[in-house]
Amino acid sequence: MSTVAYMVRHGESPKEGNDRTRGLTEKGYLDAQRVTDILKAEKIDAVVSSPYIRSILTIEKIAQQIGKEVLVYEDLKERIFSSENKRLADKELVQILEKSFFDSNFSLEGGESNADCQKRAIKVLKDLLDTMRNKKVVIGTHGAIMTLMMGYFDNIYDLNFLHSTSKPDIYRMEFNEQELLNVQRIWGM
Repeated sequence: MSTVAYMVRHGESPKEGNDRTRGLTEKGYLDAQRVTDILKAEKIDAVVSSPYIRSILTIEKIAQQIGKEVLVYEDLKERIFSSENKRLADKELVQILEKSFFDSNFSLEGGESNADCQKRAIKVLKDLLDTMRNKKVVIGTHGAIMTLMMGYFDNIYDLNFLHSTSKPDIYRMEFNEQELLNVQRIWGM
């Protein structure tokens, strides 16, 4: 038996507003339904998420289908890029990401580094792999932190990978205990 984690990057969200409480756009809601439809046949055992509303909204119908609550983990939140709680402009974010993937300890004042973000998220993922052994769990997540979690197990998941992902996106990660066996993109198939 193996443990399967479905990394679900959230759907499209408005560019304005508080990073923690931004929801989904109309397209984001439609895509969330597609995520639910794709994962319907997977026999999911648990649904966990970042505390950010856009992540929860993207995967909450999966939890409803299996009659369970979305389990929210604070340490699955997106990487904190700066001390402000608002979305950075795309151009600024791209520059920060480039520096961060070149130097994993780089951070802006009040923000966290890739190394720190990866450390907190991997602790949660490893705990899930232990407690959900031989089960299937959906993880509602974000682009940067998803890339960092996947990159912990295989360094091919890097900045280029992050830039190749979409909103939403789904990656099926299969584990034997805490050893990554394979990864398959199942969004857009």
